[in-house]
Amino acid sequence: MAIEIKAPAFPESVADGEVAAWHKSEGESVARDELIVEIETDKVVMEVVAPEDGVISKIHVQEGETIESAQLLATLEQGAVGSSPAASAPAADSEQSAAADDADTDLAALLGPAARQMVEEHKLDISQISGTGKNGRITKEDILKHLKNVESAPAATTPVVKAAIDADNAPIGPSSERVEKRVPMTRMRAKIAERLLGATQGTAMLTTFNEVNMAPVMALRSKYKDQFEKIHNGTRLGFMGFFVKAACESLKRFPAVNASIDGSDVVYHGYQDIGVAVSTPNGLVVPVMRDADFMSLADVEAAVKDLGLRARDNKLTIDDMTGGTFTVTNGGVFGSLLSTPILNPPQTGILGMHKIQERPMAVNGEVVVLPMMYLALSYDHRLIDGKTAVQFLVAIKDLIEDPARILLQL
Repeated sequence: MAIEIKAPAFPESVADGEVAAWHKSEGESVARDELIVEIETDKVVMEVVAPEDGVISKIHVQEGETIESAQLLATLEQGAVGSSPAASAPAADSEQSAAADDADTDLAALLGPAARQMVEEHKLDISQISGTGKNGRITKEDILKHLKNVESAPAATTPVVKAAIDADNAPIGPSSERVEKRVPMTRMRAKIAERLLGATQGTAMLTTFNEVNMAPVMALRSKYKDQFEKIHNGTRLGFMGFFVKAACESLKRFPAVNASIDGSDVVYHGYQDIGVAVSTPNGLVVPVMRDADFMSLADVEAAVKDLGLRARDNKLTIDDMTGGTFTVTNGGVFGSLLSTPILNPPQTGILGMHKIQERPMAVNGEVVVLPMMYLALSYDHRLIDGKTAVQFLVAIKDLIEDPARILLQL
Protein backbone atom coordinates (compact mmCIF):
# COMPACT_ATOMS: atom_id res chain seq x y z
CA MET A 1 0.00 0.00 0.00
CA ALA A 2 1.42 3.36 -1.07
CA ILE A 3 1.28 6.21 1.45
CA GLU A 4 1.92 9.82 0.48
CA ILE A 5 4.23 11.75 2.81
CA LYS A 6 3.43 15.44 2.64
CA ALA A 7 4.89 18.62 4.09
CA PRO A 8 3.28 19.94 7.26
CA ALA A 9 0.47 22.46 6.91
CA PHE A 10 2.04 25.91 7.20
CA PRO A 11 0.15 28.70 8.99
CA GLU A 12 -0.82 31.86 7.12
CA SER A 13 2.31 33.67 8.36
CA VAL A 14 4.56 31.15 6.56
CA ALA A 15 4.28 31.18 2.78
CA ASP A 16 6.58 28.28 1.97
CA GLY A 17 9.53 26.25 3.20
CA GLU A 18 12.72 24.60 1.98
CA VAL A 19 13.88 20.98 2.12
CA ALA A 20 16.83 21.22 4.52
CA ALA A 21 18.00 17.60 4.68
CA TRP A 22 16.83 14.12 3.73
CA HIS A 23 17.64 11.49 6.35
CA LYS A 24 16.44 8.62 4.18
CA SER A 25 17.00 7.79 0.52
CA GLU A 26 14.92 5.94 -2.08
CA GLY A 27 14.72 2.21 -1.45
CA GLU A 28 15.64 2.56 2.23
CA SER A 29 13.57 1.00 5.00
CA VAL A 30 12.05 3.24 7.67
CA ALA A 31 10.29 2.57 10.94
CA ARG A 32 7.15 4.28 12.17
CA ASP A 33 7.89 7.76 13.63
CA GLU A 34 11.47 7.67 12.30
CA LEU A 35 12.81 11.00 11.02
CA ILE A 36 12.70 11.20 7.22
CA VAL A 37 13.24 14.82 6.21
CA GLU A 38 13.67 18.27 7.77
CA ILE A 39 11.84 21.31 6.42
CA GLU A 40 13.24 24.77 7.13
CA THR A 41 10.85 27.72 7.18
CA ASP A 42 11.39 31.38 7.94
CA LYS A 43 10.87 30.71 11.64
CA VAL A 44 11.53 27.08 12.59
CA VAL A 45 12.88 23.76 11.32
CA MET A 46 10.12 21.14 11.06
CA GLU A 47 10.72 17.39 11.21
CA VAL A 48 8.67 15.00 9.07
CA VAL A 49 8.53 11.40 10.33
CA ALA A 50 7.38 8.15 8.78
CA PRO A 51 3.65 7.45 9.35
CA GLU A 52 4.15 3.65 9.11
CA ASP A 53 6.84 1.00 8.70
CA GLY A 54 7.90 0.57 5.10
CA VAL A 55 10.26 1.63 2.33
CA ILE A 56 10.76 5.03 0.68
CA SER A 57 9.83 4.17 -2.91
CA LYS A 58 10.02 7.67 -4.39
CA ILE A 59 11.41 11.08 -3.34
CA HIS A 60 9.60 13.87 -5.18
CA VAL A 61 11.62 16.93 -4.03
CA GLN A 62 15.34 17.31 -3.47
CA GLU A 63 17.34 19.15 -0.82
CA GLY A 64 17.32 22.90 -1.33
CA GLU A 65 14.02 22.95 -3.24
CA THR A 66 11.23 25.28 -2.14
CA ILE A 67 7.98 23.61 -1.17
CA GLU A 68 4.49 24.77 -0.25
CA SER A 69 2.17 23.74 2.54
CA ALA A 70 1.05 20.08 2.34
CA GLN A 71 3.12 19.46 -0.81
CA LEU A 72 3.96 15.83 -1.66
CA LEU A 73 7.48 15.00 -0.46
CA ALA A 74 7.83 11.24 -0.87
CA THR A 75 5.94 8.01 -1.34
CA LEU A 76 6.14 5.21 1.23
CA GLU A 77 5.38 1.57 0.47
CA GLN A 78 3.85 0.31 3.69
CA GLY A 79 5.17 -3.01 4.98
CA ALA A 80 7.79 -3.41 2.23
CA VAL A 81 11.37 -4.35 3.04
CA GLY A 82 14.24 -2.29 1.65
CA SER A 83 17.06 -3.95 -0.24
CA SER A 84 20.72 -3.42 0.51
CA PRO A 85 22.72 -1.94 -2.40
CA ALA A 86 25.61 -4.22 -1.53
CA ALA A 87 23.62 -7.45 -1.34
CA SER A 88 24.62 -8.52 -4.85
CA ALA A 89 28.27 -7.54 -4.53
CA PRO A 90 30.38 -10.73 -4.43
CA ALA A 91 33.57 -9.21 -3.06
CA ALA A 92 34.07 -9.05 0.70
CA ASP A 93 35.50 -5.54 0.52
CA SER A 94 32.35 -4.33 -1.21
CA GLU A 95 30.24 -5.81 1.57
CA GLN A 96 32.41 -4.12 4.19
CA SER A 97 32.15 -0.83 2.33
CA ALA A 98 28.36 -1.10 2.18
CA ALA A 99 28.23 -1.87 5.91
CA ALA A 100 30.38 1.17 6.60
CA ASP A 101 28.09 3.32 4.46
CA ASP A 102 25.05 2.04 6.37
CA ALA A 103 26.79 2.81 9.66
CA ASP A 104 27.58 6.33 8.47
CA THR A 105 23.96 6.80 7.43
CA ASP A 106 22.71 5.60 10.83
CA LEU A 107 25.11 7.96 12.61
CA ALA A 108 24.15 10.87 10.36
CA ALA A 109 20.49 10.28 11.26
CA LEU A 110 21.40 11.02 14.89
CA LEU A 111 22.52 14.54 14.04
CA GLY A 112 20.26 17.54 14.45
CA PRO A 113 20.63 20.52 12.05
CA ALA A 114 22.86 22.47 14.45
CA ALA A 115 25.09 19.48 15.18
CA ARG A 116 25.31 18.59 11.49
CA GLN A 117 26.43 22.10 10.63
CA MET A 118 29.20 21.96 13.25
CA VAL A 119 30.33 18.52 12.05
CA GLU A 120 30.62 19.84 8.48
CA GLU A 121 32.45 23.00 9.56
CA HIS A 122 35.02 21.16 11.69
CA LYS A 123 35.17 18.04 9.45
CA LEU A 124 34.55 15.73 12.41
CA ASP A 125 34.23 11.94 12.49
CA ILE A 126 30.84 11.44 14.09
CA SER A 127 31.68 7.84 14.96
CA GLN A 128 34.07 9.26 17.58
CA ILE A 129 31.32 11.33 19.26
CA SER A 130 28.99 9.95 21.92
CA GLY A 131 25.43 11.22 21.75
CA THR A 132 23.62 12.15 24.96
CA GLY A 133 20.34 13.20 23.39
CA LYS A 134 17.16 11.19 23.06
CA ASN A 135 17.73 7.79 21.41
CA GLY A 136 21.47 8.52 21.25
CA ARG A 137 21.00 11.72 19.24
CA ILE A 138 24.14 13.84 18.97
CA THR A 139 23.50 17.36 20.25
CA LYS A 140 25.39 20.62 19.87
CA GLU A 141 26.72 20.20 23.42
CA ASP A 142 28.16 16.80 22.49
CA ILE A 143 30.02 18.39 19.58
CA LEU A 144 31.35 21.20 21.79
CA LYS A 145 32.49 18.69 24.43
CA HIS A 146 34.24 16.62 21.78
CA LEU A 147 36.02 19.69 20.37
CA LYS A 148 37.10 20.70 23.87
CA ASN A 149 38.52 17.24 24.54
CA VAL A 150 40.39 17.30 21.24
CA GLU A 151 41.87 20.72 22.00
CA SER A 152 42.96 19.66 25.49
CA ALA A 153 44.60 16.44 24.27
CA PRO A 154 48.41 16.51 23.95
CA ALA A 155 49.30 17.90 20.56
CA ALA A 156 51.34 15.73 18.23
CA THR A 157 54.84 16.87 17.48
CA THR A 158 54.67 19.37 14.67
CA PRO A 159 57.45 19.02 12.10
CA VAL A 160 59.60 22.06 11.52
CA VAL A 161 58.78 23.61 8.16
CA LYS A 162 61.82 25.11 6.50
CA ALA A 163 61.44 28.28 4.50
CA ALA A 164 61.34 27.76 0.76
CA ILE A 165 64.37 28.97 -1.17
CA ASP A 166 64.33 30.27 -4.71
CA ALA A 167 67.01 29.80 -7.36
CA ASP A 168 69.16 32.58 -5.86
CA ASN A 169 69.02 31.01 -2.37
CA ALA A 170 66.78 33.86 -1.23
CA PRO A 171 64.05 32.80 1.23
CA ILE A 172 60.54 32.95 -0.11
CA GLY A 173 57.95 34.39 2.26
CA PRO A 174 54.76 32.65 3.32
CA SER A 175 52.09 32.01 0.73
CA SER A 176 49.98 35.05 -0.12
CA GLU A 177 46.92 32.86 -0.73
CA ARG A 178 43.91 34.11 1.22
CA VAL A 179 41.11 31.60 1.56
CA GLU A 180 37.46 32.65 1.33
CA LYS A 181 34.36 30.58 1.79
CA ARG A 182 31.04 31.59 0.25
CA VAL A 183 27.87 29.91 1.44
CA PRO A 184 24.25 30.92 0.89
CA MET A 185 22.23 32.28 3.81
CA THR A 186 19.83 29.83 5.34
CA ARG A 187 16.18 30.68 4.91
CA MET A 188 15.88 31.44 8.63
CA ARG A 189 18.96 33.71 8.67
CA ALA A 190 17.72 35.57 5.59
CA LYS A 191 14.34 36.13 7.23
CA ILE A 192 15.98 37.35 10.45
CA ALA A 193 18.06 39.81 8.43
CA GLU A 194 14.97 41.04 6.61
CA ARG A 195 13.02 41.56 9.83
CA LEU A 196 15.87 43.37 11.60
CA LEU A 197 16.40 45.66 8.63
CA GLY A 198 12.67 46.32 8.45
CA ALA A 199 12.58 47.15 12.16
CA THR A 200 15.30 49.78 11.85
CA GLN A 201 13.85 51.29 8.68
CA GLY A 202 10.14 51.04 9.44
CA THR A 203 9.99 52.28 13.04
CA ALA A 204 11.00 55.42 14.92
CA MET A 205 13.16 53.37 17.26
CA LEU A 206 14.74 55.02 20.27
CA THR A 207 16.47 53.54 23.33
CA THR A 208 16.47 54.77 26.91
CA PHE A 209 18.76 53.42 29.64
CA ASN A 210 18.81 53.01 33.39
CA GLU A 211 20.68 50.93 35.94
CA VAL A 212 19.38 48.62 38.61
CA ASN A 213 20.87 47.40 41.87
CA MET A 214 20.71 43.60 41.73
CA ALA A 215 21.73 43.05 45.37
CA PRO A 216 18.16 42.53 46.71
CA VAL A 217 17.26 39.94 44.05
CA MET A 218 20.63 38.21 44.41
CA ALA A 219 20.19 38.00 48.19
CA LEU A 220 16.68 36.60 47.78
CA ARG A 221 17.89 34.10 45.21
CA SER A 222 20.84 33.02 47.35
CA LYS A 223 18.59 32.48 50.36
CA TYR A 224 15.88 30.43 48.68
CA LYS A 225 17.40 28.88 45.53
CA ASP A 226 17.99 25.42 47.05
CA GLN A 227 14.53 25.25 48.60
CA PHE A 228 12.97 26.66 45.41
CA GLU A 229 14.65 24.00 43.25
CA LYS A 230 13.59 21.22 45.61
CA ILE A 231 9.95 22.25 45.81
CA HIS A 232 9.55 23.00 42.10
CA ASN A 233 10.95 19.70 40.80
CA GLY A 234 14.41 20.86 39.78
CA THR A 235 13.42 24.25 38.38
CA ARG A 236 16.18 26.70 39.21
CA LEU A 237 15.54 30.21 40.45
CA GLY A 238 17.18 32.57 37.98
CA PHE A 239 16.92 36.27 37.18
CA MET A 240 14.69 36.01 34.11
CA GLY A 241 11.61 35.20 36.19
CA PHE A 242 11.94 38.42 38.18
CA PHE A 243 12.33 40.54 35.06
CA VAL A 244 9.43 38.89 33.23
CA LYS A 245 7.13 39.39 36.21
CA ALA A 246 8.35 42.98 36.63
CA ALA A 247 7.73 43.60 32.93
CA CYS A 248 4.18 42.20 33.17
CA GLU A 249 3.35 44.46 36.10
CA SER A 250 4.84 47.50 34.36
CA LEU A 251 2.98 46.73 31.12
CA LYS A 252 -0.31 46.88 33.02
CA ARG A 253 0.58 50.38 34.20
CA PHE A 254 1.75 51.57 30.77
CA PRO A 255 -0.49 49.86 28.16
CA ALA A 256 1.09 51.77 25.27
CA VAL A 257 4.30 49.74 25.71
CA ASN A 258 2.19 46.57 25.41
CA ALA A 259 0.43 47.81 22.26
CA SER A 260 1.17 47.33 18.57
CA ILE A 261 0.65 49.42 15.45
CA ASP A 262 -1.52 47.98 12.67
CA GLY A 263 -1.58 50.40 9.75
CA SER A 264 -3.17 53.57 11.09
CA ASP A 265 -4.64 51.78 14.10
CA VAL A 266 -3.23 51.15 17.56
CA VAL A 267 -4.03 47.73 19.03
CA TYR A 268 -4.00 47.67 22.85
CA HIS A 269 -3.59 44.15 24.18
CA GLY A 270 -5.38 43.22 27.40
CA TYR A 271 -2.91 40.42 28.10
CA GLN A 272 0.84 40.02 28.41
CA ASP A 273 2.41 37.50 26.02
CA ILE A 274 6.13 37.85 26.64
CA GLY A 275 8.67 36.82 24.02
CA VAL A 276 12.09 35.65 25.23
CA ALA A 277 14.98 36.03 22.80
CA VAL A 278 16.96 32.78 22.49
CA SER A 279 20.22 32.36 20.59
CA THR A 280 20.52 29.21 18.45
CA PRO A 281 23.11 28.03 15.91
CA ASN A 282 20.66 29.00 13.16
CA GLY A 283 20.06 32.50 14.52
CA LEU A 284 18.06 34.42 17.08
CA VAL A 285 14.52 33.21 17.73
CA VAL A 286 11.83 34.65 20.01
CA PRO A 287 9.45 32.01 21.41
CA VAL A 288 6.49 33.37 23.35
CA MET A 289 5.14 32.69 26.84
CA ARG A 290 1.35 33.08 26.71
CA ASP A 291 -0.41 34.94 29.53
CA ALA A 292 2.84 35.46 31.40
CA ASP A 293 1.06 37.73 33.88
CA PHE A 294 -0.76 34.66 35.27
CA MET A 295 2.43 32.61 35.59
CA SER A 296 4.37 32.20 38.83
CA LEU A 297 8.13 32.68 39.08
CA ALA A 298 8.54 28.91 38.90
CA ASP A 299 6.30 28.72 35.83
CA VAL A 300 8.33 31.41 34.08
CA GLU A 301 11.67 29.80 34.89
CA ALA A 302 10.44 26.38 33.75
CA ALA A 303 9.01 27.85 30.54
CA VAL A 304 12.23 29.74 29.75
CA LYS A 305 14.28 26.57 30.22
CA ASP A 306 11.89 24.49 28.10
CA LEU A 307 11.81 27.05 25.28
CA GLY A 308 15.59 27.34 25.32
CA LEU A 309 16.10 23.57 25.07
CA ARG A 310 13.52 23.19 22.31
CA ALA A 311 15.04 26.11 20.40
CA ARG A 312 18.49 24.52 20.61
CA ASP A 313 17.16 21.18 19.35
CA ASN A 314 14.93 22.76 16.65
CA LYS A 315 11.78 21.53 18.39
CA LEU A 316 9.92 24.84 18.42
CA THR A 317 6.65 25.00 16.50
CA ILE A 318 5.21 27.87 14.51
CA ASP A 319 2.70 28.50 17.31
CA ASP A 320 5.58 28.89 19.78
CA MET A 321 6.98 31.71 17.63
CA THR A 322 3.75 33.50 16.78
CA GLY A 323 2.41 36.55 18.57
CA GLY A 324 3.94 38.24 21.57
CA THR A 325 3.19 41.71 22.89
CA PHE A 326 6.57 42.51 24.45
CA THR A 327 10.06 40.98 24.35
CA VAL A 328 12.82 40.48 26.93
CA THR A 329 16.37 39.75 25.80
CA ASN A 330 19.38 39.00 27.97
CA GLY A 331 22.72 39.82 26.35
CA GLY A 332 24.36 39.55 29.75
CA VAL A 333 24.70 35.78 29.42
CA PHE A 334 27.28 36.46 26.68
CA GLY A 335 29.05 39.20 28.66
CA SER A 336 27.38 42.25 27.11
CA LEU A 337 27.61 45.26 29.42
CA LEU A 338 25.42 47.61 27.38
CA SER A 339 23.52 47.38 24.10
CA THR A 340 20.57 48.79 22.18
CA PRO A 341 18.15 45.92 21.41
CA ILE A 342 16.22 46.06 18.13
CA LEU A 343 12.42 46.00 18.17
CA ASN A 344 10.50 42.87 17.20
CA PRO A 345 7.67 44.32 15.03
CA PRO A 346 4.77 44.78 15.38
CA GLN A 347 5.69 45.09 19.05
CA THR A 348 6.55 48.58 20.23
CA GLY A 349 8.92 47.75 23.09
CA ILE A 350 11.79 45.42 24.00
CA LEU A 351 13.70 45.21 27.29
CA GLY A 352 17.42 44.47 27.23
CA MET A 353 19.13 42.91 30.25
CA HIS A 354 22.91 42.93 30.58
CA LYS A 355 25.85 41.63 32.57
CA ILE A 356 25.85 42.15 36.35
CA GLN A 357 28.96 44.15 37.14
CA GLU A 358 30.19 45.25 40.56
CA ARG A 359 30.71 49.02 40.58
CA PRO A 360 31.34 51.69 43.21
CA MET A 361 28.07 53.55 43.86
CA ALA A 362 27.23 56.49 46.09
CA VAL A 363 24.70 55.44 48.77
CA ASN A 364 23.71 57.97 51.46
CA GLY A 365 26.93 59.90 50.90
CA GLU A 366 29.15 56.82 51.09
CA VAL A 367 30.86 54.82 48.34
CA VAL A 368 29.56 51.23 48.29
CA VAL A 369 30.40 48.44 45.86
CA LEU A 370 27.15 47.04 44.46
CA PRO A 371 26.24 44.50 41.75
CA MET A 372 24.75 46.73 39.07
CA MET A 373 23.06 45.95 35.77
CA TYR A 374 22.34 48.32 32.92
CA LEU A 375 18.82 48.10 31.52
CA ALA A 376 17.86 49.23 28.03
CA LEU A 377 14.37 49.82 26.68
CA SER A 378 14.06 50.26 22.92
CA TYR A 379 10.66 51.60 21.90
CA ASP A 380 8.75 52.88 18.88
CA HIS A 381 8.57 56.64 19.28
CA ARG A 382 5.60 56.78 16.88
CA LEU A 383 3.42 55.43 19.68
CA ILE A 384 5.38 55.75 22.92
CA ASP A 385 6.50 59.13 24.22
CA GLY A 386 9.85 59.50 25.92
CA LYS A 387 8.17 60.22 29.25
CA THR A 388 6.19 56.96 29.10
CA ALA A 389 9.27 54.95 28.14
CA VAL A 390 11.35 56.36 30.99
CA GLN A 391 8.57 55.83 33.53
CA PHE A 392 8.12 52.25 32.33
CA LEU A 393 11.82 51.50 32.75
CA VAL A 394 11.91 53.16 36.18
CA ALA A 395 8.93 51.01 37.22
CA ILE A 396 10.89 47.87 36.32
CA LYS A 397 13.91 49.21 38.19
CA ASP A 398 11.82 49.86 41.32
CA LEU A 399 10.27 46.39 41.22
CA ILE A 400 13.63 44.64 40.82
CA GLU A 401 15.28 46.65 43.59
CA ASP A 402 12.41 45.75 45.92
CA PRO A 403 11.18 42.35 44.66
CA ALA A 404 8.50 42.11 47.35
CA ARG A 405 6.58 44.72 45.35
CA ILE A 406 6.24 42.22 42.50
CA LEU A 407 4.28 39.86 44.74
CA LEU A 408 2.29 42.68 46.32
CA GLN A 409 1.73 44.45 42.96
CA LEU A 410 2.81 47.77 44.43
